[in-house]
Amino acid sequence: MFSCFVCCCCCRRFFVFCLFVFLLGMDKVIARPYKRPNALCRLICFPWAGGNCSFFIRWCEAFSSIIEVSVIRLAGRECRDKEPFPEDMAEVVNEITSALLKDLQEKPFALFGHSFGSFVSYALAVHLKEKHGLEPVHMFFSGAYGLHSEYFHLMAKLPEIEDSRLLEHIHTLGGTPPEFLQNEQITTHLLRVLKEDQKVLVTYPWHDVRKKYFSCDLTCFNGSDEKNHGSEAWLAITSGDTSIYSLPGNHFYLMEPSNETFLIKYITKCIENCDI
Repeated sequence: MFSCFVCCCCCRRFFVFCLFVFLLGMDKVIARPYKRPNALCRLICFPWAGGNCSFFIRWCEAFSSIIEVSVIRLAGRECRDKEPFPEDMAEVVNEITSALLKDLQEKPFALFGHSFGSFVSYALAVHLKEKHGLEPVHMFFSGAYGLHSEYFHLMAKLPEIEDSRLLEHIHTLGGTPPEFLQNEQITTHLLRVLKEDQKVLVTYPWHDVRKKYFSCDLTCFNGSDEKNHGSEAWLAITSGDTSIYSLPGNHFYLMEPSNETFLIKYITKCIENCDI
């Protein structure tokens, strides 16, 4: 029931990716190992709670040359592990905007977020429209629970839940190698990042989410094994075309190679069909 906040800090390639990004000298907020100046559109990816860039880094190469992929890296993790965690969503959104604004003003962009990442991408989209008159050509929400779902309301109770119960649930969800959960140093860090991200999430005024605020297209993706997630409620925030897909698996369905391939192909097709 706590999967909105679960991550796998966790990919076995984590340290390789961190070194790769470091050697390339990427911006601390944005990981973009493959710059594509001739791309028609930019895709900005937002990891899940407690997460890092590792999963989405390979998307930077996987997409066609018309799409340049960037991955958001929040403070307190990876090469930013010495920096203090953000205090609230406003700090997160302002930092991302400062790092990306010039790029987003130059050419069209789309947003993809998984779980917590979907909520951050929504908050960023609202800020960009209100303050800078910018709107994505498409928003992709993955594993994003509806605001009135049981899961979303549990976020406020996360600090009260015993660490052992959280770790049990992380194990049940999959996506995290069991050996990671047996390492006390890793689990301590994972739980801390998870709770810091939850703190960010609860600072946003979700009661102020407005219907038909956007005009872009929006797609929601979910794992078919998850029930009553309520993500279809997000379709109401735009007047554009909307779709919802249920793919085989649980909250981390996107880690299945066949599902990942579907996502990449689907996102590419949507962007190719945009009027850009």
